[in-house]
Amino acid sequence: MSNATMNGEAHGNAGYAKRNWTLGILSIALIIIGLDVTVLNVAIPTLQAELNASASGLQWIVNAYILVFAGVLLTMGTLGDRFGRRLAFQAGLVIFGLASVAAAFADSTSQLIIARAAQGIGGALIMPSTLSVIVDVFPREERAKAIGIWAGVAAIGIPGGMIAGGFLLENFFWGSVFLLNVPVVVAALVGSLLFVPESRDPNAKSIDWIGAVISMVSLSSLIYAIIEAPEKGWLSAVTLGGFALAIAFGALFVWYEKRQAHPMVDLNLFKNARLSASVGAIGIAFMAMLGMMFMLTQYLQFVQGYSPLDTGYRLVPMAMGFMVGTPTSAILVSKFNSRTVMTGGMLLVAASVGSMSLLDVETTYWLTGSLIFVMGLGMANTMAPATDAVMAAVPEAKAGVGSALNDTVRQIGGALGVGIFGSVLSSIYASGMAGAVAGLPQGVADAASNQIGAALQVAGTLEGEAGGRLAVAARHAFVDGTSTVYIIAGILAFVGMVLVWRFMPKYDLVAGSEEAEREIAESSGLRRTTELATVTATIDE
Repeated sequence: MSNATMNGEAHGNAGYAKRNWTLGILSIALIIIGLDVTVLNVAIPTLQAELNASASGLQWIVNAYILVFAGVLLTMGTLGDRFGRRLAFQAGLVIFGLASVAAAFADSTSQLIIARAAQGIGGALIMPSTLSVIVDVFPREERAKAIGIWAGVAAIGIPGGMIAGGFLLENFFWGSVFLLNVPVVVAALVGSLLFVPESRDPNAKSIDWIGAVISMVSLSSLIYAIIEAPEKGWLSAVTLGGFALAIAFGALFVWYEKRQAHPMVDLNLFKNARLSASVGAIGIAFMAMLGMMFMLTQYLQFVQGYSPLDTGYRLVPMAMGFMVGTPTSAILVSKFNSRTVMTGGMLLVAASVGSMSLLDVETTYWLTGSLIFVMGLGMANTMAPATDAVMAAVPEAKAGVGSALNDTVRQIGGALGVGIFGSVLSSIYASGMAGAVAGLPQGVADAASNQIGAALQVAGTLEGEAGGRLAVAARHAFVDGTSTVYIIAGILAFVGMVLVWRFMPKYDLVAGSEEAEREIAESSGLRRTTELATVTATIDE
């Protein structure tokens, strides 16, 4: 008896003949999601000059996308389940493509921020749809490998954004970093018409709009507070107010959803140890990885002097680690189990991030590149089985919600990594610069103590040996800060490894097994003794 049958669902696309083409189309589309998170890292100086953007404006050009994307993910996943995942995927592509064109030809900072927010809406429709379609078209025994490929291709966007951004900015106008999305969108749209079948929840009820609004307010407030905290302070009124609003609406969401006959998110799913352990691993892994990437890109550019394009090339080992790790993770899971592979993956993440504390001003790239590769390898062996486990623990008809939950945790974890680790780095860096900026004008001293890029700019304006001394001090202060943060991130990843080993079930959900059928039945709400007895009797037959 299949999971779908037991849950009263119809998944006629499982084993779809063109499923490998489907995976290719979905994975290609996913690249632009990751790419647009990193591509602006290399474009900020150009945008500041071309649009005369303020520091706050630059921050929101980057963050508007992340804020909207994370805030509406759960709602967009629900809409995909209700109205059709291919439809959601195609609508997201259209919105994303049009927003990219608008961003490319924006005349002001405010126009670009609005376009970036629209990209966030498009991305929130695209990303959960890709994973839920994979769940629909691949049979259970092939799904882990497919999700591994999906995760590996998504990782290409991390260095790809910086490489593409650096190349385009060196050869074309600044808007080309956004126009890069357009041919990908067109190709994905055409491919979706040819190779992506439609699917939806056959038992979908009316949309829980109240729950959707509450979740959007809670998630958006949380991400906003995390984004603002490094600049305004973790104890500022803005930050504390954002966290308070997120907690209040989060509690309201839990209270409201538990009282609905057809909630947007069945909170009872979190009683499933498989889902909770996997979601926790995803959040912690992305917190460590994106926090590391945030510091590493600055280290390579400001401390070791690489250009943005050269920095992008030097992040390629991350994608290589994913490309090696994702296919092997499925093989390892079949030989051992998800818990063992995820534990090993988290150990590699902890070891690689913790070892980055050894990097200094003179470190040769072979060591840095090796650690980046190991980080990618560890992330692949964590993310692929964890994502597969999350989707296995969610009823297949609710794949869009499950995918959105997976993606939301990734975004929150990444934002926390950048926000918290960035704040720790800033504090240590400022403390280390106190003596070096003594004697400089107050405004100049404040700028140099706030950010290494500003310190190097100031150093370039000073005459004689003063500039050299300031630059050396800034580089060493930055390395001191990153060393401490890498140790903290490594410990966090190690704690995540222990939690996975402790709480992740030892067995995997093998299609057709009694344990798998029973667990999914419980996750689907079939909790009454008589219903479980019926399920067990059917399996026995």
